[in-house]
Parts: sequence; structure tokens; C-alpha cells
Amino acid sequence: MEPLLDVKDLKTYFFTDNGTVKAVDGVSFDLYEGETLGLVGESGCGKSVSAMSILRLIPNPPGQIMNGEIIFDGKNLRTINDEEMRNVRGNDIAMIFQEPMTSLNPSLTVGHQVTEPLEVHASMKKKEALVEAVRLLEQVQIPEAAIRAKAYPHQFSGGMRQRAMISMGLSCSPKLIIADEPTTALDVTVQAQLLELMKGLTRDFSMSLIIITHNLGVVARYADRVNVMYAGRIVEKGTAEDIYDHPRHPYTLGLMASVPRLDQDTRQKLVPIEGQPPDLANLPKGCAFHPRCKYVIDKCRQESPLLEKVGEKHEKACWIDVRE
Repeated sequence: MEPLLDVKDLKTYFFTDNGTVKAVDGVSFDLYEGETLGLVGESGCGKSVSAMSILRLIPNPPGQIMNGEIIFDGKNLRTINDEEMRNVRGNDIAMIFQEPMTSLNPSLTVGHQVTEPLEVHASMKKKEALVEAVRLLEQVQIPEAAIRAKAYPHQFSGGMRQRAMISMGLSCSPKLIIADEPTTALDVTVQAQLLELMKGLTRDFSMSLIIITHNLGVVARYADRVNVMYAGRIVEKGTAEDIYDHPRHPYTLGLMASVPRLDQDTRQKLVPIEGQPPDLANLPKGCAFHPRCKYVIDKCRQESPLLEKVGEKHEKACWIDVRE
């Protein structure tokens, strides 16, 4: 079976006065129909830029996709023209952004904003689109949807705004949804509700889902496969079970150790990853993680490792054999 999305050697750089920022530097991954993929890592590791590159939403200047292929449903998104790309956005690939208050227009009602993609991509008349918008708001469990459709974003809570964003993403029945930190700044109860909702909708409609997050708990519960990113590269990839039960990269181990777990002794302290993420415009020689790695050897300071198989579907980019 061919993957729905196949990203090969993607490189996206930003050219600034302080140097070239290699935000995404040779990323490759695939995604199959109905599958959920987690992109995990600290802020600034390249997760969101990878997603924006897929949709060709990189601002130029200063950003530019330098290399790679983005094969989606048999088409290379890097080579199609702008009009074709606009049809892909929203219609075939929908993105749910991190902060709905900056994505929703405060001067337009929520219903008006949900109807917009229906009018543009599905060629619906305004009245027909409004009926469908109310149905979509009901689908994401917004109560009294017909009344709330007439409300403005500031009249919604954070969780309700994010539900409205999900309804916009679902409006044209896309094949792929990219959720960029969809539960940031929401309380844990609302987070769980929204993630269950998204997972259920993708399962019901056979959509694929990419969840971009730094929350390992989210990935453990909802992702089928996981890509761990650091300094613009994927340093470990595998099934969620591989990553959680048998992490093989020091960075993944560090992320796991810094998260509280219910099965740990309550007196046990969390172990932070020492140091700071690297400057992507001035990366160290060798492995980018070596200044923060407690397992570092001389080879790490000289050569950057490539991904290598350590299991049937498990890969890591590390010179040493780290086992938990």
C-alpha cells in the first residue's frame, strides 16, 4: 500500500542577518491512510516548520524550501502550481493551528468563518453552507450550535474556539489533518475531550492525522507512530510502543525522564535535560545533541549520525547503543 503522504529529504532554511537557520534539515517520513503520526520535540526543533512546508506556507523571504519531495496522494506538492496548491489546502489537507484566537477573525461570526471553506472549495451557496456549518459545529459537540454560529470568537471559551477550528478543518472532508499543538493553553480536561474528539473523527471518516506536540502523554495515547525531532532533524522514529517501551536515543530518554508518570514513586524527582536547545544558525560540529548528552563520545563531536534501523519499524540517529 502506498503512503498518503511521503516526505523525502525535506530542507527548509531561513536566511537572516545572523546567518542561515536550518529549521528543517533533511527530514523524511511517511503517513498512511487512517494513521495518526506524532511529531515530538522541544520548541524550535522544526516540528511546525515541517508542517508549514508541507502546505507551502513558508514566508519568502526569509524562508525557502531548499530541497526534498512532498508526495501527497500521488502528487508532488513542491512542483504543482499555486492554484493547485490552494485547492489542496483546506480541501485535501486541513491545518488546525496552535492558538485559535489568532487564527479566527474577531470581526466575523464563527458561523461565517466555518462557511467560508465550504463556499470556496465546495461551491456551496451561502444558505446551504450555513446549514452545513451548524451541522459541523454540532459534530464537534458545540451545544446550541445554531445560536453559537451567530456568536463572535471572543464570546467562545478557549476550548470552544478550538472546537470551531476543528469544525473548519473538517468542513471539506480532508484526507489529512495537521494539528499543531492543538491543546496548548487549555486545561487537561478540555485537552482530553478535544483529542478524543479528533481521534474519533479521524477514525470515523478514515482521515489521517499528524499531531505536533511536546506533550509525550498525548503521543502515547493517540499516535500510532512517533517521530522525535531535534535541531531540524528526526533523531528517532518508530511505533508509539517502540518509542515508549524501548527508547534508543539519548534525547528521547531525556524527554521521557522529564515527564511525570503515575507508575513512579511520588518521591522520585524529575530529571531535566541539561543545557539549552542549539542555535540553528550556528549548529555544533557532529551530533547537534552532543553538548547536552551524558553519553557523549569523541565520535559524537566530529560526525553527525544518520538514522539506522534498530528494529523492524524502529530507527535512531546515534553513534552509541542506548538502552533504558
